[in-house]
Amino acid sequence: MNRPSYADILEANNLMQSIGDETYWLCLTRTVQESKLFPVSAYIMFSYVNAFYRYPSLLRKIEARMSAEEIADRSRNMGIKIQNSHMGWCLPAFYLLGREWLISLGLLRPQDALEDVIYVLDFWKRFQLSWHRNSGHRTNREYGHRAQILPDRRLEIFRDDMFACEPGDDLHAAAHAFMATASQYGFLVSCESRISLTNSGPYRIDDRHEMLVRDFMDMAECSLPWLDGVAAEVPYNNFTVAMSVRDCHFHLVDDWGSFESTPGFTADKLAGVGLYTSDPLTEGFVPLGMGSREELTETFRELNDILKDATNKLWMRMADWTRDQLLEAGALIYFAVVKDLAHVAGVFEVEDWMEIDPRAERFRPLFNDEYGNVALGELVAGLTFPNQQASPFTMMQHSDRPTRMLTPIPYSVLAGEDYVPTSGPIQRGTTTLDPKVDRYCTSRGRLTLAEYNRLAQEHVPEVCSDKYRYLCETWLKYNADTPLADELYKVEQRQSRTLKDRGVRKGEA
Repeated sequence: MNRPSYADILEANNLMQSIGDETYWLCLTRTVQESKLFPVSAYIMFSYVNAFYRYPSLLRKIEARMSAEEIADRSRNMGIKIQNSHMGWCLPAFYLLGREWLISLGLLRPQDALEDVIYVLDFWKRFQLSWHRNSGHRTNREYGHRAQILPDRRLEIFRDDMFACEPGDDLHAAAHAFMATASQYGFLVSCESRISLTNSGPYRIDDRHEMLVRDFMDMAECSLPWLDGVAAEVPYNNFTVAMSVRDCHFHLVDDWGSFESTPGFTADKLAGVGLYTSDPLTEGFVPLGMGSREELTETFRELNDILKDATNKLWMRMADWTRDQLLEAGALIYFAVVKDLAHVAGVFEVEDWMEIDPRAERFRPLFNDEYGNVALGELVAGLTFPNQQASPFTMMQHSDRPTRMLTPIPYSVLAGEDYVPTSGPIQRGTTTLDPKVDRYCTSRGRLTLAEYNRLAQEHVPEVCSDKYRYLCETWLKYNADTPLADELYKVEQRQSRTLKDRGVRKGEA
């Protein structure tokens, strides 16, 4: 890029401050993450450094094939691992927290990797604006901590196709059992973290009901090497559960995909449910077992049994890992939280996402449990590093203390102060984990990576084609009576049980 302008740095610092404020709020108000098996704090710190050295090159590689905005438009129609929590917070925060820690060690100046910092934040901003285009927000935080992502035509299908259920009936029990097992399995898949599960919404159904959409991701044999063989029987990599919830208001769905409600969301509040899958090769959300109430009940039961078996196999595999392998797997699952960007663009390579960069590897000896816990705590909550101290007159948002989470870029570079533009290209990494088997579970069967990348590059979901991509909710509001609007709705409705070929329902567009 050309030498950054004043506007470039002003915007980057604004975005950085917003991310820092939200990170502090999230870390203080959400639950603490601990594990008896994984060195969680240590692997989180390890992941931050790997992200700092690798994200800029990987995002540029992705955008050489597909822009951030187009990936967001496509992923809005899929329940894959590019959701609110992954892109809304993880992408920029992991990168910037790695930068902040390196600054605290004296290994980086605030103006170093200047062009990388501006680019990563610009990529994030463009993705987020496109992803949130239906609400006009950039993050959940800007929407009062809610995530209304999906368009009207998809929400109609989720609402009308879901099956009603009540506490005590077979479907209600099967749905809850599946979600409990999928949550436990996803927690283990993600090295006892929560990044394989997220929530979006709420969406209003009527005066008593709201819809929450829950996504379970990376469930089958995918890009994570520790699922090879373990998840061989899992038939789909991603599951999306649309839920109607009665007499329960979700007043918060944050940028971690966590929610809070009044009253609390308990099992008896579930009033309706639907099940779907999707990936970069589907035409949006594909219904699973949605032909009848009985079929859906049986589908939930079968998947529950399969995921229980996979959970047991995964426990057995991880129980044999060394501490280095536990540390590394955790660091990679965090670092690779946005790897599906590469899958959508068709440029995924295992060595990009499943290896530790040698520049990050230098820090492995530091990451014992004690140092990991202390360093992470001070970085995101204590804010005690010298670089995080601000003028004594400062009152930080949420704390009123003279601190800030993330160090801004100094404007002095505009007056000629030297800076290092980039951290440089990716260097060949290493891993102590078993090599990835060349097998990926997709909606088109088990594929090699070469096949998966080729099909992803060739595939354009019809709703993202030039004909329909820019037909936004505002356009539909004023053009609902046109043949083109009717066509768009019918494209989305092709696999709907109740709305197939219905088109636009006047008064609801």
